[in-house]
Amino acid sequence: MTDKYAVIGNPIAHSKSPLIHRMFAEQTGQDIGYEALLAPLDGFSATVERLRKDGYKGCNVTVPFKFDAFKIATQLTERAQAAQAVNTLKFDGNIILGGNTDGAGMVRDIEHNFRFPLRGRQVLLIGAGGAAYGVALPILQAGAQLALMNRTREKADQFAIYLGKLGHIVAVYDFLNEPGRKQFDLIINATSSGLSDEMPPLPATVFAPGALAYDMMYGRETPFMKFAREQGAAMAADGIGVTDGIGVADGLGMLVEQAAEAFYLWRGVRPDTAPVMARLREVA
Repeated sequence: MTDKYAVIGNPIAHSKSPLIHRMFAEQTGQDIGYEALLAPLDGFSATVERLRKDGYKGCNVTVPFKFDAFKIATQLTERAQAAQAVNTLKFDGNIILGGNTDGAGMVRDIEHNFRFPLRGRQVLLIGAGGAAYGVALPILQAGAQLALMNRTREKADQFAIYLGKLGHIVAVYDFLNEPGRKQFDLIINATSSGLSDEMPPLPATVFAPGALAYDMMYGRETPFMKFAREQGAAMAADGIGVTDGIGVADGLGMLVEQAAEAFYLWRGVRPDTAPVMARLREVA
C-alpha cells in the first residue's frame, strides 16, 4: 500500500516539495504519495488530525505553521527543541514526532555542495526569527563561531541568551557604529529582506577574503546576493585574486537538502540530492 505524506502551508501552491519528494521516491524505489495541502490559518491542528485519521505517515510544515507544529508534537528531536519550531512531523500511533531539518539541510548544502567546511569559521547570522533559530544549533554543532545580527536589539539579545549554552554566540548590533573591523567567513541572510528588495545594513568590509554569502531565499538574486557579488568583484580587481573573492549562494540547495533529511527521517533511506537540484535549476 502506498504511504501518504504531504506538505502543509498557507500559501502552498508555489511549493516545490511534491516535485522534490516524487523525484526522491523514484530514485530510491519508495512507494509513497505526496501532496501539497492548504490549511486555514486557524486550522493547522485540525488538518494534521485529519491526516492522521486518514493514515498519513507524516508531513512537512512550512510558513506560517512551524510554531504550531512545535506545539502539537508529542516528542521533539534535539534540533527541533533548540529551534522551538518544527518543519517535519512523523506519525507513529499516538506519537507525533517533531523534527527540524532546516539547519541540517543548510549545513549539508554549505559543506558538501559548496565544499565549505564550517569548523573554525567565523559565521554571521542575520535575523532572529524562526529561520535563524532553525539553523543556529547545526551551525554550532559543525564547529563554527556564531555571531547574530538583528534589526531589533532585544530579539538579538534573547536569541543569544537562549542559544548561548549551546556554543559561543555573540550579538552584533550596528556595524557602522561599533568600533573595530569585523570580518566573517560566512554570512547567512535568514531574513525576508529579499522579498521587499531590501539590503541588510552591512559594510563592504564584512566579507573576509574567500567568504561565502548565503541567502536562504531562492529563485532570484536578492540585494544581499548582488551586494556580495559586487564586493567579490572589487576584491578581485584589487589583486586579492578570484579564488580569494566571495562565493554567493541562494537557498535552493538548502530546500532540497532539508527535504532529503525529512525523507530519511520518514523512510530510513537517504536520496542523492545532486540530480534533484540540477533538475530544479533547469525548470526554475
